[in-house]
Amino acid sequence: MKIDSLYTAFLKTTSVSTDSRTVEKGALFFALKGPRFNGNQFAEEALEKGAKYIVVEQSSGLKKNDRIVFVKNPLITLQQLAKYHRKKMKLPIIAITGSNGKTTTKELIREVLSKKYSVLATKGNFNNHIGVPLTLLQLKKHHEIGIIEMGANHLQEIQTLCEIAQPDWGYITNFGKAHLEGFGSEEGVIKGKSELYQYLIKNQGKIVVNGNDSKQVKLTKGHKPIVFGNQENYCFYISTQDTKSNRLILKFKEHLFSSPLHGIYNLNNLAASITFGALFDVPLSHIQEAIKAYKSTNNRSQKINIKGIQFILDAYNANPSSMESALDSFSRIDPKKSAVVLGDMLELGDYSKQAHEKILEDSLKLQFQSIYTLGGDFKKTEVIGSNIKKFDSMETLYQSFKKDFSSWKHILIKGSRSMKMEKLIEFFQAD
Repeated sequence: MKIDSLYTAFLKTTSVSTDSRTVEKGALFFALKGPRFNGNQFAEEALEKGAKYIVVEQSSGLKKNDRIVFVKNPLITLQQLAKYHRKKMKLPIIAITGSNGKTTTKELIREVLSKKYSVLATKGNFNNHIGVPLTLLQLKKHHEIGIIEMGANHLQEIQTLCEIAQPDWGYITNFGKAHLEGFGSEEGVIKGKSELYQYLIKNQGKIVVNGNDSKQVKLTKGHKPIVFGNQENYCFYISTQDTKSNRLILKFKEHLFSSPLHGIYNLNNLAASITFGALFDVPLSHIQEAIKAYKSTNNRSQKINIKGIQFILDAYNANPSSMESALDSFSRIDPKKSAVVLGDMLELGDYSKQAHEKILEDSLKLQFQSIYTLGGDFKKTEVIGSNIKKFDSMETLYQSFKKDFSSWKHILIKGSRSMKMEKLIEFFQAD
């Protein structure tokens, strides 16, 4: 079936799904395949649950039916349909990528722009080759702006996502030591994330750059980027009002923007949202309101108070760059009355041992009262100290940790997503 014909069918459906377990009545279901699943095996189940149409492989073995669309590759068809729909919508798309902070930045920009426009933004972690198409297919006629988060762990992934989403605007939060196993090196990370710049340059898109990031300034020199930062000659002069503590206050055009977010690393994310708000003519007072109201959730620098002790739960993800920033920011509170609980950082390849040892060395220099680690990568490190305790399991860590619980005022919990560090919070809340 040609894409325009499939598009006609898509317009008659209520939603798009790739999961037969949650497919809704009237949905368009795509039978995707992966290393551990084959959607073609559940396609008939999707029909029985009320899917209006299903898209399956030609070799699926299903009998012809007016509600079944046979294609060579359902994933490619999903991506092609999303691209076709994006073109039909004809609205500005903002693409956001980077090693750290892209989800928080995306949410802040959504909060700001929503003060004036109907905005569709990526939900959760739907930022890959499947999630981006699914997000684009949620665009409706009432939407005025789309914000698409793009994640990547290898080269050419951002390029592929750009070809699908066709962004008009782009912003890269930073280049960090993330997914080094896939990118090969920090230079590989820069090259991979910069595929967004290459797409925008080629297609006359608009690039927004953090002028405080010398790498980004250098990469975009000569391409007329829209630069924000703490220098008066930038397009958007946004200054930090407090650098000695964790208070996040920025100044732009004589207006102060105060945020309840934790972590000085969020200053750039906030500045980016102010910039996009100004670019899209959102009144400054409305931008102030949006920033003041936004609170972090979903394990991202989330503030949680348990029995009078403040936890900073930053367990959505972790890499050397984000870990360093989190520790530095947390140390500004009261290190000698604080504990850090650090989970393994994954996907670092040959760099893993070196990276984990550096994090422990940094933690010692910052003089935290106690340093706990969880996972085999931290356990293999040779860095030792009287205040360092290393554990293999969450349960043994918790049993040791709770003995000294009352001696701390502040606790940072950070680790890679698969370490599920948020379980520590569940333990303490249940006690």
